Amino acid sequence: MIQPTGVALIGSGSASPDSIITNHHLAEMVDTDDEWIKTRTGIAQRHVAGPELGLRHLAAQAGERAIAAANLTSEDIDLIILATSSPDDLFGSAAQVQAELGASRAAAFDITAACSGFIVGLITASQFIRTGVYKNILLVGADLLSRWTDWEDRRTCILFGDGAGAVVLQASETDNLLGFDLHSDGSMNGCLTLGYEPEGQTLYGETQVSKGQYNPINMNGREVYRFAVKRVPQVIGQALAKAGLTVDDIDWLLLHQANQRIIDAAADRLKIPREKTLSNLAQYGNTSAASIPLALDEAVRAGKVKPGDTIAASGFGAGLTWGSAIFRWGHR
Repeated sequence: MIQPTGVALIGSGSASPDSIITNHHLAEMVDTDDEWIKTRTGIAQRHVAGPELGLRHLAAQAGERAIAAANLTSEDIDLIILATSSPDDLFGSAAQVQAELGASRAAAFDITAACSGFIVGLITASQFIRTGVYKNILLVGADLLSRWTDWEDRRTCILFGDGAGAVVLQASETDNLLGFDLHSDGSMNGCLTLGYEPEGQTLYGETQVSKGQYNPINMNGREVYRFAVKRVPQVIGQALAKAGLTVDDIDWLLLHQANQRIIDAAADRLKIPREKTLSNLAQYGNTSAASIPLALDEAVRAGKVKPGDTIAASGFGAGLTWGSAIFRWGHR
């Protein structure tokens, strides 16, 4: 009989391309400048992948480091979940990551939820562990949004970068995923899109099929900002209530790294001191599904986040989707 069990987050890893585009580089490409970008977003630079670097490679690097940090081997992994909106293969890249890692025992699948992808993946992975189906799960958030950025659009090209982050979840006697909450509102889908534009191709007579292409990222920044500043504090509050906790119990606030003004506004509304927020936005920009685990891994390796610390995390973005998870880091 399968026995329900708890969830522990026991190892993290991250990876980013070597190539960097600074705000000063962007100022040579479009009508902008360093001060304008920093003031409005908090971003100073972003990492971008060249054509030789696939998403699967970056995801596998982050995954390998997370597995090592958890003191496991790839053969110990039962399931790989890849949260991404920019796979190497539209059919999915999780199995490619599995092959790169040599995790021959692991099943693998993709989740597409844009900037909420890591939170959705975290909650999905926890259900497999809580029901006793799997013991060790590798969750990777990875995106190469430079592939889908219009580098002549100054509204969006200043925002996005490439990266990957990963965590290992393991069955535990103590459940360290303390509470979560997920939402979506498809009526606001048009605020942030990477849309398919159909173009008809006639096969015979009047019968046509769609042979179009995907357009670059398009965003209504003002509406996304309003949405995030309102919804993120709400969804964190709801997850805290489900966990039976208050903001005073939080050691760290870890939000999707979209815009420093959003991070600061959410912290202020929750009455969480700025020094309790984790942010690496200035160095990486918006890395979509990678942003939360990438920032978490850097904080863990820097010794800021310690075993037993309670983290309130929230992802938000295209869909529109948003969600939060309250978890305790590491074995306690």
